[in-house]
Amino acid sequence: MGELRCRSLKILRDDELFVDISFVIDRSLALVGESGSGKSLTLKALLGMLPKGFRVQMECESDFALIRGRTLGYVPQNPFTALSPLTKIEDQWIVATEKAAHMMEQVGLDAELLKRFPPELSGGQLQRVVIAMALASAPKLLLLDEPTTALDADLRTVVVKLLLELQRRLEFKMLFVTHDISTAAKLCDEITVIRSGKVMESGAMERVLSHPASEYTKALIEANFANREFRK
Repeated sequence: MGELRCRSLKILRDDELFVDISFVIDRSLALVGESGSGKSLTLKALLGMLPKGFRVQMECESDFALIRGRTLGYVPQNPFTALSPLTKIEDQWIVATEKAAHMMEQVGLDAELLKRFPPELSGGQLQRVVIAMALASAPKLLLLDEPTTALDADLRTVVVKLLLELQRRLEFKMLFVTHDISTAAKLCDEITVIRSGKVMESGAMERVLSHPASEYTKALIEANFANREFRK
């Protein structure tokens, strides 16, 4: 699959620098940090969805262009708000009905659910629908914005297993933006920890979790595995 290497990604507003990081996605990378660390801004920069007044400077190399809808897929944080509750699921896809039905089957859902409205599905089913939609255009990179936050522990495990199986079959890269290190450890091979828009450390998931190089990363890990989100 090659790799995506961003030697520099800077996000600015006027002359103020909010994010100044670098990262490599070989297969799957977790971008982890406390609230306000810059991880969500980074995701929005890759999607071309930065808030008004912000701008990005990127130096990235890969065997594909960062174009949303063609090479980028996006799974938002909350499946309950990602879809219009008043529109049938089949009418919210950007691909033909046959393709939508195929993708529903890829994520373990009956294609008949396309005829239903989002409130008629469970949270776990909705998350699978959103993942199927994100993968419908066969993206090279799947961007995940804390997609398991709104799910309970059992459903989080199901979604992680599904994503790993889909990655094996469809061969896409993943960037998982989260504060949930315990889930990231199950999903990703690599981790980059950021604080106030700067990289604190980066490397193989197992190594960083076992031997964090900074006190900040150590505190983040301890807080997370104590089932508490780490905040300032």
